[in-house]
This record gives sequence, structure tokens and C-alpha cells, in this order.
Amino acid sequence: MRYVKTRTALLIGCLLQVYAAQAGKLSIVIDDVGYRPHEENAVLQMPTAISVAVLPNAPYARLMATRAHSQGREVLIHIPMAPLSKQPLERDTLQPSMSSEEIQRIIRNAVNNVPYAVGMNNHMGSAMTSSLPGMQKVMQALESYRLYFLDSMTIGSSQATRAAAGTGVKVIKRKVFLDDTANEADIRRQFNRAVELARRNGSAIAIGHPRPATVRVLQQMLPSLPADIVLVKPSSLLNEPQSNGGYVPPPVKPQKPQPKNPFSGGIKQCKVKLPKEKTNAGTALGVIADSIATSPPVTFIKRHWQHWTQAKPQA
Repeated sequence: MRYVKTRTALLIGCLLQVYAAQAGKLSIVIDDVGYRPHEENAVLQMPTAISVAVLPNAPYARLMATRAHSQGREVLIHIPMAPLSKQPLERDTLQPSMSSEEIQRIIRNAVNNVPYAVGMNNHMGSAMTSSLPGMQKVMQALESYRLYFLDSMTIGSSQATRAAAGTGVKVIKRKVFLDDTANEADIRRQFNRAVELARRNGSAIAIGHPRPATVRVLQQMLPSLPADIVLVKPSSLLNEPQSNGGYVPPPVKPQKPQPKNPFSGGIKQCKVKLPKEKTNAGTALGVIADSIATSPPVTFIKRHWQHWTQAKPQA
């Protein structure tokens, strides 16, 4: 019996390793931390894989960063960057027109104000992130602190990835904003969208905020996270393939019909054979997961597990 149990444990361990390798990775980052201790403390009661991005000049910045780090949680600096729209700005908001020295000063202060940070992401920033010269200055400053950059993708023309070329800074991208609205049904819908993207693409990063509605939705939905989805820290996705971050481009305008070619009559057109559509990696992994779950070894384990665990050891 002991031999059977040992082999069973080894088999289960192998299956769990296979399962973990193919599970969809979902990373959730809570922005704007440092202003709302009540909601933020509720966030700190959630799984430690959920990370926090702290505004460097917020009144509770150091406190919340320290608490999060003490839990083993990942901390990011939520650096203010200039938007395209006109609105009130945080102190020390990074601007494309700033000199390298000014940007270095702001980032140095931010690092001092947010202890234990391992990454940085942008607060607003459509004007700044779409400026290649501006973002190159940012990446040069980040390199000395060994921080990664999470691009919130507030604009589709972000230059963050291009700006990081030639530096040691790694860039990852946001796929989903959880709470563009305060409507809980909308937040749940966005959460499910993030889960589906993680399942289909292998990984996804979702950004939310410490608002009451967002906290309630996460408290409701995290305990029932699908079995094929695992929560991870953003830094674990630094080597994952990056797409356009979920930014939805404007619709393509339909082209005007072209005049008929008078010389095309009577000439047969060659039909180009298109390559067969490639199987989506997420779909393939899903098929593999289903195969493992319904395979004879797993079925055998499920059928006999209770009997084995309850069996009395023989003298």
C-alpha cells in the first residue's frame, strides 16, 4: 500500500507540473494606491499575487508600499505622466519637454518615496508615452534602478517598447482595464474578459483601482477563479510575448470601389492558395488540459483516491 501511495503521489506531482505549465496566467495590478487606506487595506486582504502600484507623492505611499512588501506582494511606482487631455496633474508629472536631468530627479524621488518597488507603470500619460524622445529619457533613468516598465497602454501609439530598446529595461503591457466605469456588472464583464485573454493567449495583465465597486467585484470573483487560470505577479510575465496590450484601434474606413480594369476581360486570374490557419496556442493547450483531465491515469486516481487515503496501514 505504501508503494502504491508513493507512486500515486509522484504521478499527481507530475500532473500538477504539467497543469501549472499550461494554465493561463492572470496578473492583476491595483493602481492609484496611497490615497484610500480603507479600500487599499481591503486589497491587501486579497491573494498576494495581486500587486499594487503606488503614487509616489500620495500621503500614504510609503505606508502602503511597506505593508504590501511585508506580505510578499509586488510593488510598482505609479508614476504620473502627461496626458493628451487637459486636466489637473499630480505634482512632478513627467512631461515630454523635460530634460533628462529633470526626469532623473523625479524618478529618483519616486524610488525614495515608494520603497521596495520592482517596477513602474504610468498614471495617465498618453502624451508622454507617445513621445519617443520623452520615453527614451525615462528608460535611461529606469535602467540604473533595474525596474521593469508596465505600459498601461492609455494610447495605442505608445513608444515605451521602442524606447526601451538598447537598455536593460523590460516592458510588459496592460491587456484589460477592469473599471473604466463604477458599474459592478461592467467590472465583472471586464474581469471575465481578462480571464478569457489569459486562457487564450497564455497570459494577461488587468489593471484596476482601489474603488469600492472594484474591491467588491474582486472579493466576489477571485475565490471562484477558474481552475485553469493562475494568479501571477507582473514580473513573472517579463519574458512572455507582448501584443498591443488590448488597445482597440479605430475602425478601418472602407476603401472606395476601384474602376474596373478594361484590360482584365478574358484573362483568368490565378487563385492563390492561402496557408491553412494555424491552431491557436491557447486552444491547443486547452485540448491538452482536457485530455489530461479525462485520461485513464487521472480517472483512475479520481476513482480510487478516497479509498487509498482512507485505507488503514497494514502492520
